[in-house]
Amino acid sequence: MYISELKLWNFRKYGNASNDLDLEAPSLTVPFEKGMNILIGENDSGKTAIIDAIKLVLKTHAYEWIKIEKSDFNSITEKLRIEIHFKGITDDEAKHFIEWLGWDDEKKPKLILIYQAEYRDNRIIPSDVKAGMDGTGFLLNAEAREYLKCTYLKALRDADSELMAKKNSRLSQILQEHKLFKKRKGDNSKHELEHIFEDANGLIKNYFNNDKEKDDGQKSNKKQIAEPINTFLKDFIDDNYISKFDITEAEIKSILEKISLGIDGKDNLGLGTMNRLFMAAELLHLKKDNYDGLKLCMIEELEAHLHPQAQMKIIETLDRESKNGIQFILTTHSPNIASKVDLKSLIICKNNNVFPLGEDYTYLGEKTKESKYENSYKYLKRFLDVTKSNLFFAKGVILVEGWSEELLIPEIAKKLDCDLTKKEISIVNVGSTAYLDFAKVFLRKDGNNELNIPVSIITDLDEREYEREAITEVGKQKKISGKKQYTFIKQNISNHDKLVKDKENQILDKKSDYVKPFVSKKWTFEWCLLKSYILGDSFKEVLKTVHSDTFNNIDSEDGYEKGLAKLLLSKSLNKTELAYQLSEKIKEFNSFDFNGDDTFYYVVDAIKHACKDGN
Repeated sequence: MYISELKLWNFRKYGNASNDLDLEAPSLTVPFEKGMNILIGENDSGKTAIIDAIKLVLKTHAYEWIKIEKSDFNSITEKLRIEIHFKGITDDEAKHFIEWLGWDDEKKPKLILIYQAEYRDNRIIPSDVKAGMDGTGFLLNAEAREYLKCTYLKALRDADSELMAKKNSRLSQILQEHKLFKKRKGDNSKHELEHIFEDANGLIKNYFNNDKEKDDGQKSNKKQIAEPINTFLKDFIDDNYISKFDITEAEIKSILEKISLGIDGKDNLGLGTMNRLFMAAELLHLKKDNYDGLKLCMIEELEAHLHPQAQMKIIETLDRESKNGIQFILTTHSPNIASKVDLKSLIICKNNNVFPLGEDYTYLGEKTKESKYENSYKYLKRFLDVTKSNLFFAKGVILVEGWSEELLIPEIAKKLDCDLTKKEISIVNVGSTAYLDFAKVFLRKDGNNELNIPVSIITDLDEREYEREAITEVGKQKKISGKKQYTFIKQNISNHDKLVKDKENQILDKKSDYVKPFVSKKWTFEWCLLKSYILGDSFKEVLKTVHSDTFNNIDSEDGYEKGLAKLLLSKSLNKTELAYQLSEKIKEFNSFDFNGDDTFYYVVDAIKHACKDGN
């Protein structure tokens, strides 16, 4: 069984400031996948509220005190409600919930837990978890609730403290939950560990009560320690009190509280190693044999105290476990973690809402005639890496085709008073035009439920301003020093506006105020730099430096055009070095004053779009 859906009414930030709980219109609905689920979003986006709502209803294996607080009620409301829907319930699991089960549309068992609370007369009215299909439900008994507890690891984990031997240690609680240390009802026999500690206590007692003098003439252990203590004890209390030495009570709870967990042969472990050891111990709950209850693990900020490689190693392990009947609900700020799981596992928390990225929810899942791939999700999974997955954490996104744009645009943005770092805008180099249509992952099939993240797609028109023709002599192409010779012929392109519009429609066939393509008005990004009123002269200087053999003796506009066309058509233009050197020159500018007629204005437009809405 697994949580298929969480519904909230007036819980913390998710609410509408109304005490009328419309059961058909929850403040928030969160759909979950059967295996891995990762909540991502900026701080205060509501990730923890979702985790806490689940904890409040299910409780955890940690014996922690979880109760409703006044701060859990949204705004000035006096009522809140939480529903947790379960699907995938097997026959063995269903037997624990028979009187509360219903059936879904596919005639399969379904369980709905209901928790509703009120705040009245300055106090919280006590409430119990119920279950049922009628919206009201019936009280869920303690035995059934035991099968619904979850494993939970909080964000700021003090792993060292949790794993050391102490009263009510987390390690002792984990072990007590294991079947090896649980007794069946009516079983009064002693556990194997209790026998071991009884024997040990007997040996300890005999050691301190040993009245035999030592071979070297020293007094016996009893006379050196036990008798002095007993003498004082009798004086302090009375003759009926005698001291007793032992390790611990020979009772399983006390024994487990004396156990600590570490790494064999390793001392003074760091936070990262201790954190991983703690997670490994907590996951013991999910590896019980023949367990017929919920297998759910929730971890906040998995990346805490872990370096990037460790993060990826752990998420790969958890993702593998999620395919073996364990459901995970994690929160993270780490692109490393987001890059290692299927896109369908990611849920963006933003604007008091959630946005699952599975193909049932985004426009990327739609197969259209312009789509380059039959299964865009499959290809996007290959495309995502740590660098590119940061687009899911940004307040705005600029998608570009290559290194030139990635190097130059941040510097240009600064001169437009739009520092991309300060504005939390991600510029993502997709490497080619092939992946530009993956911006559709930000478009929702439900057009009324938009992410509202401005996304700019910058791409080239790719309409050649020049073509080349081979120069022939005696029926063969002419060569000079082994190089083939061409003549370059300027093309007469009169319908730029139509070509730009067609390219925009090819990239994005769904209109959106937030996801927009920005197509160059001329051939390529570099061609627009050459023809720019603002940046053209600087770009020509850089061309002469980087490609001196081509531009050293050129001063005319026609010469620059033909030289650049030659390099573009032969694919020998050093775009990265050109961009780097031009970015250094741009740093010398105080600001830019582009107008709409500039060939480079489409890039300016794209930057402004990504920085809109207060960014």
